[in-house]
Amino acid sequence: MFNFDKIPGIWKKAYLYLCLWYFLNYSVSAILEYQLERPFSFVFWNALYLFEALCILIAGILLYSHWLFRFNLYVQIAGHAAGAIVFFLLMGSLSYYLEDYVEGFVYFDQWKDHMASLLRWEGLHFQNQYLITAAVYYIIRYFQRMQKREQEKAELALKNREMQLSLLKSQINPHFLFNTLNSINTLISSNKESARKVITQLSDIFRYALDAHSDQPVKLIHELDFIDNYIKIQQVRFGSRLKFVKQVDFTCLGIKVPPMILQPLVENAVKYGIAPKEEGGTITLTVKRFNKMIFFEVKDDGLGSKAKKVMDASSSGVGLKNTDSRLRNTFGPDAGLRIHASEWGYSVSFFIPLSEEEQQPHHEPELHKEAV
Repeated sequence: MFNFDKIPGIWKKAYLYLCLWYFLNYSVSAILEYQLERPFSFVFWNALYLFEALCILIAGILLYSHWLFRFNLYVQIAGHAAGAIVFFLLMGSLSYYLEDYVEGFVYFDQWKDHMASLLRWEGLHFQNQYLITAAVYYIIRYFQRMQKREQEKAELALKNREMQLSLLKSQINPHFLFNTLNSINTLISSNKESARKVITQLSDIFRYALDAHSDQPVKLIHELDFIDNYIKIQQVRFGSRLKFVKQVDFTCLGIKVPPMILQPLVENAVKYGIAPKEEGGTITLTVKRFNKMIFFEVKDDGLGSKAKKVMDASSSGVGLKNTDSRLRNTFGPDAGLRIHASEWGYSVSFFIPLSEEEQQPHHEPELHKEAV
């Protein structure tokens, strides 16, 4: 059984507004015809019958348009052309019956003459009724589709944000925390001052990580401070085996970047490049301005392609996958990670576009090189 309650409210309102509009049209037309041409009560009855038939057909047109909508554009156009003809024949025949047939004009030629008269400019209102109703259907469908797209986009953005925040929470490797606590435990008995520094650095790392859960952009200089703390803690464990070099364009320090966007790349270099290599190696972080873009690269001279496990684009590494996804979602598909592994080391790079404000440097680019 048909359930009227399942019809969306917008279609009920559209139907009622269309009927109300044509009620006003027929009322005005009947009053004018009564006063100017035929002062008989049947004029109002004829208008009422035509209006009732039209309201029934409006519902039919909306349902017919909904059925046609599943087909391609050409089928819809042909279907509506046929529908307009059928609608004209039905409403025209009804008006013939009310105006001529009951008056004794019962022959086919008289029906043809009546229908032909409706094809003149003043009789085109029947065709307009079909076209207006069909147009209302497509306008509503258009706005429904736009609303659905916006809703899907908002839901997708929310899901991406939830995923990113969830992955950000797990981005600080538990092994890193375990190793750091072991290092602190060792330093307490031998070098309390160094132990205090490591505790402070670890505190700064977790404070930054907690603030990063909002995923609001941060200045690059703060991201670099976070990386410095991370590297210094790692150097407590690896000692002279781990070296870190920053080559950063000074004009880039104030640009905004997603928080913790570099940490997974540096951690990957430490874990898979430097740590397994007996003599250790150097991690180099490069940040340069190229026209309207900023270039980021984290590379190491560790094991590279000779490592037992190389974290490339097809790996299951949560950190790199999350970073690549965040970059693409924030800056577009061209901002994803570019990964290269060779026998001389491993590099991960990406570009992000500058905003119009960030495109105006305060002074000439100068490359600052710092070793840690």
